[in-house]
Order: sequence, then structure tokens, then C-alpha cells
Amino acid sequence: QVQLVESGGGLVQAGGSLRLSCAASVNIFSIDAMNWYRQAPGKQRELVAAITRGGSANYAFFVKGRFTISRDNAKNTVYLQMNSLKPEDTAVYYCNAQVLTGALVEAYWGQGTQVTVSS
Repeated sequence: QVQLVESGGGLVQAGGSLRLSCAASVNIFSIDAMNWYRQAPGKQRELVAAITRGGSANYAFFVKGRFTISRDNAKNTVYLQMNSLKPEDTAVYYCNAQVLTGALVEAYWGQGTQVTVSS
């Protein structure tokens, strides 16, 4: 079992920055991929950024160049640095951990943290 706790959300003006944190209850080196998703009201949850155990990062096109995902293995924490925020970035942001076990993928979710960007 992996427990994830997000923090760092809040209210910010357009153009501002926030840093989200996701603290895991296990050594994140044992987790194959850690991801940030978001869900806006009335919309489906969407992948924002992902980082592998080896540190390779990928981003959704709508955040590329503005958001940066990183991991601190010593703290078992993954971060999402969000710069140049736009009102359309407003959503609940969720941390997700994926553990590959043979052909199975175990997925774990945090409780989410609200990000609100005002215009």
C-alpha cells in the first residue's frame, strides 16, 4: 500500500506560481512512475506531468514550458512547480503513483489539493 498526501494548493493570481508537494509513505524509488493529474469542474481527470523512477519527465502540451515535475528520493516527495499560471489551470490536482507488478499496474491516489487561479 502506498499513501500519498498532497499539499501546496491555494489561490493565486494569473501569472503567479505555486509548488505542489506529494509525500509518499514508502520509498519512492520503489515506485515506477509518479504523476500529477488534475480535474476541473465538469471535466475529466487529465494527466499533467509524469516522472519515472529514473527521473525522466513528460508533460502535457498545455503545461509544457510552465510546469516542472521533480522528485526528492531522500524525502520520498514529488513536486510540481507551476509557473505562469492561467485561470484555465484551476482544478483539483491529484498525485498518482504507479507500481508495476508483472503485467499488473497498481495505482494509488492522493486526496487532491485545490488550485485556483484568478484572472
